[in-house]
Amino acid sequence: MREDDFGHLERLVSELDARGLLARVVRTPTGRAFVRVINPNATSLAENVTCRPQAATDYYWWSWGERMHRADDPAGAATKVARVLAAVGE
Repeated sequence: MREDDFGHLERLVSELDARGLLARVVRTPTGRAFVRVINPNATSLAENVTCRPQAATDYYWWSWGERMHRADDPAGAATKVARVLAAVGE
């Protein structure tokens, strides 16, 4: 894993925490890392977000492999994750 990716993941965790979500960087035994995000008000609502480059730009990616958001805008990415993980009425 590139240090850039890890830094992007850490910045995303900070933005997710600020939105009231539980988030942490998880490093797998193979060295890959991702952000595990959980809505504390509805713990079944969770997501794993990765970071990797495409062409010359780094992006955050949803767990299902769809590109989510540019990694140089963790606040924008956190807003998207918060929207997806929002419980009814939140």
